[in-house]
Amino acid sequence: MQLKGKSVIGPILSVVLPIGVFEWVRSLGTKDVSLVVPAGHFHIVTIVAALAMLVAIGVGITGHRLRNIQVGFMSIAYLSLSGVFFLHGLTTPGFLMHEDYMPKIFAQLSVLLTAVWLALSAVSSDHWSVRLMSKWRILLLPGWLVLLGVLCALTIRYPDAIDHLPLTINPYKWIAGAATGAACLWTMYRYWHANQHGRIPLQQAIVYSTGLIVASQYIILMGSAWKLSWWLYHFLLLGSLLTMLLGLVRQYFSKGSFSTSLRILFQSDPRAWLEEWITPSVHALIMATEARDSYTAGHNKRVALYALRLGEVMGLTKHQLQAIAHGGVVHDVGKLRVPDSILNKRGKLTTEERLVIERHPVSGYEICRQLGFLRDELSIIRSHHEKWDGTGYPDRLSGEGIPLLARITAVADVYDALTSSRSYRLAMSHEDAMEIILSGSGVHFDPMCVMAWEKLASIDAQFFAEIAASDRTLHLAHSHKAAQ
Repeated sequence: MQLKGKSVIGPILSVVLPIGVFEWVRSLGTKDVSLVVPAGHFHIVTIVAALAMLVAIGVGITGHRLRNIQVGFMSIAYLSLSGVFFLHGLTTPGFLMHEDYMPKIFAQLSVLLTAVWLALSAVSSDHWSVRLMSKWRILLLPGWLVLLGVLCALTIRYPDAIDHLPLTINPYKWIAGAATGAACLWTMYRYWHANQHGRIPLQQAIVYSTGLIVASQYIILMGSAWKLSWWLYHFLLLGSLLTMLLGLVRQYFSKGSFSTSLRILFQSDPRAWLEEWITPSVHALIMATEARDSYTAGHNKRVALYALRLGEVMGLTKHQLQAIAHGGVVHDVGKLRVPDSILNKRGKLTTEERLVIERHPVSGYEICRQLGFLRDELSIIRSHHEKWDGTGYPDRLSGEGIPLLARITAVADVYDALTSSRSYRLAMSHEDAMEIILSGSGVHFDPMCVMAWEKLASIDAQFFAEIAASDRTLHLAHSHKAAQ
């Protein structure tokens, strides 16, 4: 509780401190001078907002390549912020437009739309609304960009029409402000709460970034145009965007050079993606999982590699293969919530202990749905222990009711468990493990997956030998480290 108490101070300060500075400057009276510089406002805001739009578009492309709907929604949020704020600068009186109310409308509209999209990014990725939008995720960013373009065109062509947006008059400006504040505070809480266990850079950044938007909203409502105190919110919104961008870079571009990360990101080979694009946060989850039991070191990655190769033999699409890599490598992350006394018990588990173990797919599902994992990845995490005959767990699914990618991962998971040493037994040979896999066809495993697995074993025996060799090397390293 003490840690949580400390962790909440920063987010609170991100809201309170800027508002305090604003109120202090405003209290100076005549020293809160008017800086009426329309030319500076026009050029600086318009140029910075245009550059920020390019950054937001880049973030959206990154989110799509990473198969992360959370990052996709974030990009649209900051595209809304920069795009509508571009109109805020473009409508500076005395240049293209002469109406002094238009910049105020677009300032309010920018933070309102940003708050809505950020709130959506904080919704669990298995929510029906997010699942629906995920089906069209490739169109979300370009579609929203087109809508912003239409808004820009309408503003220039029919400026009087914008007057119908009552965002600067009572009581509507207070309603819009309250909606923005509520959405932002809810978003901050969701990301703060989800980040208590993982310490994920992007989630931390969004908490602070959203706090700056709340402070900006306050200044938009309470500030007087052109005053020194009023200018503060322009810098806060820019700071909000930069904070998010810093979190994104820390999370996804922290290994190797930036250019190398980009090159790997845009490769179509899911194996290269698996090797290089396991983010620090996901890597930390994997390490934390495997640290609970040294005998499972490397298990998650091996399962992902086995499943990936099996998926290739079965002719899966590039996107399905990426999903297998992404979901397979964290399929057992729910074991973080299983007590050590049960997870590492050498004897037979009691019925109650077995039930605790059987909850780990659901626990992993709950962790990863807060991280923006898509439906295919979540299905692997939740359903890789389901059995073809319906006797698996946690949902007792059967046959083709089990998602295909989970059926593929189930074969890979069992094979690796059989051919890896455990605290209670030595590893089986490849041949003995294959016999068990084949005998489980139509009972434990999807017969189609077993046929493909048998084909893989016959055409690529070297693949199994290479992974077995890497497994032995890894365990020798762990044994040497333990001996020291």
